[in-house]
Amino acid sequence: MILMGLGRKISGDSRRNRFQTGRVVTIATGHIVHDTYTGFLPAFLPVFIERLLLSKTEAGLLNLFVQGPSIVQPFIGHGADRITHHRLLFLLPVLTAVLMSMLGLVSSYGLLIVLLVIVGLCSAAFHAVAPVVAGRLSGGSLGRGMSLWMVGGELGRALGPLVIVTAIHMFTLNKVPWLMVPGIFIAVWIAYRVEQSQPESPDPRYALPWRDALNRMRPVFLPIVGLIVVRGFMFAALTIYLPIFLTEQGSGLWMAGASLTIFQTAGVLGAYLGGTLSDRFGRKRVLFVTMGSAAIAMFVFLSSNPFVQIPLLIILGLTLVSTTPVIMAVIQENFPHNRALANGSYMSLSFVLRSVIVVVVGAMGDLIGLRSAFFISGFILIAGLPILRFLPDNQNDST
Repeated sequence: MILMGLGRKISGDSRRNRFQTGRVVTIATGHIVHDTYTGFLPAFLPVFIERLLLSKTEAGLLNLFVQGPSIVQPFIGHGADRITHHRLLFLLPVLTAVLMSMLGLVSSYGLLIVLLVIVGLCSAAFHAVAPVVAGRLSGGSLGRGMSLWMVGGELGRALGPLVIVTAIHMFTLNKVPWLMVPGIFIAVWIAYRVEQSQPESPDPRYALPWRDALNRMRPVFLPIVGLIVVRGFMFAALTIYLPIFLTEQGSGLWMAGASLTIFQTAGVLGAYLGGTLSDRFGRKRVLFVTMGSAAIAMFVFLSSNPFVQIPLLIILGLTLVSTTPVIMAVIQENFPHNRALANGSYMSLSFVLRSVIVVVVGAMGDLIGLRSAFFISGFILIAGLPILRFLPDNQNDST
């Protein structure tokens, strides 16, 4: 009996320390499904403007109702750290698929807001907990696990507008609700697979109380906040204002739109490489190289002709997006007993700070021009490199 128990313990420890590829990929697939459906919203906006007679401001605010509930992620994460059965949260993409597929039938702005707030709460819960479960299944390759999680989100955001626009074009708006059917089946299958995989649950005995956990997180989160800010300017410039900048520089509308697709597509590969390489070479080393390279690529991009700008956009996507899974890995490995709280706090801070930075970059563009705003964003990123000194070392950083 003792030998059998010892064998089970060794087997469990072995599973916890190795990268469980199939199970991590399953969770990343859930991320694809969820973000594909939330990605419907931008393509729906022209429909809402026409059918509900909305102003552009009212239409633009709809995204805030989806993103706003991110501020509750620390509370969701704190609860998830203290219970042992939260895997049913993987059924949340089912509700997201249903509600997002029904948006085209909504006949009032108020009801639209209610549905999007519910979607936002589902999204907040899913994003607070799912990457933590993926991290627990990643063993010693936490960076790789966060990379696969990020790849899922990038692919979902790329697929969402394409799926809904194709559906509206090929069928009619009244038939769009049928899109919920494949999402429901896939989400239920993923939830079943996660339940069957039985990922290691947090032990609530080790989860610190709210105040104690936040106090312990402060030394790590101070440099993390700094990184969110210095990266946020280039993220805002390239993900929000890039098409406007290129149009002002004389590019056609098609090229301006394609440039964003090029950047985001390269970001999918960057999301995978960033965390994976950080497992081998160290978190701080990878962040230093990618942040520095992104800033230099931005400076060259601003002084190049359109033909050279295309490969530079690929470099920018590879380097800038690759930083996110590395930071997520830093957070999870430093707070093993409060992972969901730490991850939720990071996601909430990212939403608030990046929302403010988007407005700041826009204001800079109005005052001094987008070219100067883009240049300043690159300078801020490279000036923020000393912040990396204050991040804790992982094993490969110290070797």
